[in-house]
Amino acid sequence: MIQPWPPVIRIEPRAMYETKNQPPLPRALFFRRLAGHLSAAAGLLLASLGVGMWGYAYYEHLPWLDAFLNAAMLLGGMGPVDSPRTDGGKLFAGLYALYAGLVFIATAALLFTPVLHRLMHKFHWSERSEGRAALLPKARSVKRDRFDSH
Repeated sequence: MIQPWPPVIRIEPRAMYETKNQPPLPRALFFRRLAGHLSAAAGLLLASLGVGMWGYAYYEHLPWLDAFLNAAMLLGGMGPVDSPRTDGGKLFAGLYALYAGLVFIATAALLFTPVLHRLMHKFHWSERSEGRAALLPKARSVKRDRFDSH
């Protein structure tokens, strides 16, 4: 049999999270996953802060501490402290403000995703594994005489 060239390589996709057919992660592994998301969010924020500090220092000629303050305020969603004075600074500040808004949303998603996934997964796993009755309180059976008044 003739092999095709270039050889076909099949890569099986790996899911980042467990599927609904798999049991939820143990608590220790969940906290490891959460720490990974936290470190990714911290890395994104630190890199974004560095870019913002560089931009304010380069385009606006601000001292590093003032550049840090402006970049941190934009990343936190508060807005800049110093108004830009140069045309390059104004362009940078506008673009960085748009970027900072997206970073704010991405960071929130990175932090909330594992927690929300675990919450939804636990709910669906308990419903699937124990049946719907496991979610409802057990009814007490009471024998009543048919002549009893309600």
